[in-house]
Amino acid sequence: MKELLASLEELQSKIERTWKLLDLDHQRDEMKSLEFEMAEPDFWSDPDRAKAKSKRHDEIQRELDQWERIRRDVEETKHLAGDSIASGDHSLADDITKRLAELEQSFTSLEFYLMLSDRHDTRNAIVAIHAGTGGVDAQDWAAMLLRMYLRYIEKKGWTARVVDESAGQEAGIKSVTFEVQGRYAYGYLKAEAGVHRLVRISPFDAEKMRHTSFALVEVLPEFDDTDEIQIADKDLRIDTYMSSGKGGQSVNTTYSAVRIVHIPTGITVTCQNERSQQQNKATALKILKGKLHAIAQAEQQAEKQALRGEYQEAAWGNQVRSYVLQPYQLVKDHRTKYEEQDVNRVLDGGLDSFIEQHLRETIKRV
Repeated sequence: MKELLASLEELQSKIERTWKLLDLDHQRDEMKSLEFEMAEPDFWSDPDRAKAKSKRHDEIQRELDQWERIRRDVEETKHLAGDSIASGDHSLADDITKRLAELEQSFTSLEFYLMLSDRHDTRNAIVAIHAGTGGVDAQDWAAMLLRMYLRYIEKKGWTARVVDESAGQEAGIKSVTFEVQGRYAYGYLKAEAGVHRLVRISPFDAEKMRHTSFALVEVLPEFDDTDEIQIADKDLRIDTYMSSGKGGQSVNTTYSAVRIVHIPTGITVTCQNERSQQQNKATALKILKGKLHAIAQAEQQAEKQALRGEYQEAAWGNQVRSYVLQPYQLVKDHRTKYEEQDVNRVLDGGLDSFIEQHLRETIKRV
């Protein structure tokens, strides 16, 4: 029984250390601040902003509830073990052993949040998929990836909204950009950035030959107007044009689509799926901020690698993951060497194992 008590005290210590590392007290303060805002009479005057604030409050509360519950359960189990030792009654040893195992398993699941403790990991994400080499097969592959990510997002309880899409002439999509709203969306999805390779017998080939297709996935954190990334108006060229995307009458008959060019870098961002020009402009600016952040991060990483004397690999042409449908079935992540044979499960949004392995490998390299 004393060994059980010692194990419970060690688990309690781990929980408290992790609580501090995750800065959960700060998150509790943020939740209280959101509750104060939500109590204001005019809180729902801006429905979109109010929904975002309410959702963020609920996500923080769910996370805190999990940690507070395991804190409480460990404390109660520890008291139970202590009382058993004091009374000399060891009849509850088996029950306490079982509860300890359950608590350790729960902590292991919650400890995963430590891998999502980078500065922007809790943010919403902006994901872009671009068809690469492979013609119509690559465009179809881009559409398959979009479906895979939408299914994954649905399973995580997040929401996705397409902000720009360019359809392929025969099938699939040339490119698509969508916003993912959910706590830790960027922290999870950043593991998907890179080139994804598909090997299969092409459904577009009359001779049923095996084809290899590529698609590039970009993942950016979402920034809003209050964030530290500021863009001067003189650095922007903003064009408007008639939307060709899906939507109601006003979407396709007015110049609501927006194209923003960041003059210093040449980055071009388009958005056409919102109903108004102002909404498209706001969304395009969020995407632009994410791209500028990615450039800054890449420059910092390149500088670090230059100091270490490491070789900087090109992003395009070096696949992060391969999906083989023929002549055998296998999904393999080339960064972590993790692989699964159930390709259909992965393409149906079963990405958790791949993302977890990538995050664990990233933590090891830090």
